[in-house]
Amino acid sequence: MKRINFINPFGTKAYDEIIWKTLSNYCSSDTELHVTHLENCPSDIDFFYSKHMIEQSLYEAVLKSEEAGYDAVIVGCLYDPGVRAARELVDIPIVGPLEASFQTASYFGHSTMVLTDHRKAVPYISDQARLNAQGETVRGVEAIDWFVKDMINDRSAVVRDVVERSKVAAERFGAETVILGCTIIAAIYQEHLMEGGAPSSIPIINPNLMALKIAEALADLYKNKAYFIARDGFYMKPSGHHEQEFRKARKIWNQSAIDFSK
Repeated sequence: MKRINFINPFGTKAYDEIIWKTLSNYCSSDTELHVTHLENCPSDIDFFYSKHMIEQSLYEAVLKSEEAGYDAVIVGCLYDPGVRAARELVDIPIVGPLEASFQTASYFGHSTMVLTDHRKAVPYISDQARLNAQGETVRGVEAIDWFVKDMINDRSAVVRDVVERSKVAAERFGAETVILGCTIIAAIYQEHLMEGGAPSSIPIINPNLMALKIAEALADLYKNKAYFIARDGFYMKPSGHHEQEFRKARKIWNQSAIDFSK
């Protein structure tokens, strides 16, 4: 049995249910999936200042996940917030949905694009495509102009925009497939399909599913002692006096964290 923690990087439980509903059915028989959320951080990641505050809470949640015996963590936002820095902290696999989608997109088509939530995310995800060395296979990024707090309360409208705009955007960019550029958009669309709704005419890549399957594979490798992170460069862990400073900083953070629920 492998245990995977899907962390919704939001300071609210509002999105936990739909992620569980649309993801748990696709788990392997030996996967124990938990869907959790963060504490002491903003409830959305729509703005970059909030994103950086969320990442601090996320690092603590990742550390606690390893301490609790999880075999992998999925950070459930297409910004992949804190994913690379979190790998510095723990030995278990840390998976970002955008990175996982880019890595698996070629199995679905020769080219892809990202249909994200709001226009502020467009340049950020475009930068991530370059960072992940996807070259010209990622043809572009477009937004349906929804914020996460709004879309969860009007799911039918979100599905309508996904179905209509995925086809138009894919044709405009010359892409064969579409990555849904928000984990909540992807969950809402997956719920629509599970309830018998008509799919988009363009192959849709669900980043939640891609992250789950990558996490399961890496968790298997980790449990069989075949997953190792290079510690001599980018993912070097704090050691010596740096480790002491890290432990002190972690203690200070936990003592001073703001309660955003008040």
